[in-house]
Amino acid sequence: MPKQPKKLESHNNKLNVKKDDKVFVITGKDKGKKGRVIAAYPRENRVLVEGVNMIKKHSKPSQANPQGGIISQEASIHVSNVMLIDPKSGLPTRVGYKVLDNGKKVRVAQKSGEVID
Repeated sequence: MPKQPKKLESHNNKLNVKKDDKVFVITGKDKGKKGRVIAAYPRENRVLVEGVNMIKKHSKPSQANPQGGIISQEASIHVSNVMLIDPKSGLPTRVGYKVLDNGKKVRVAQKSGEVID
């Protein structure tokens, strides 16, 4: 019987960061950089951060890019390698959740207690 391919999905596909959040990279080659989340991929537990994990991609000439050549673009990084930036202090913080009086569940910065969204 052939081996089954490894699945990228986890049991819990909930991410603490969303698109347009400001995040801080806590580990890896881009440790210490700050950036905005361009896209989130919950099924793979990965996020695309502006200006982080840049790769070189070779492209053939096309209508959109008639010259072709080598293009720099962002690659995704694992969500565990980033932390949300606290809107109050500007420092990295863990994310908690709180249910408001009107029944809405919101994200809360653990450092300052500030509501994020």
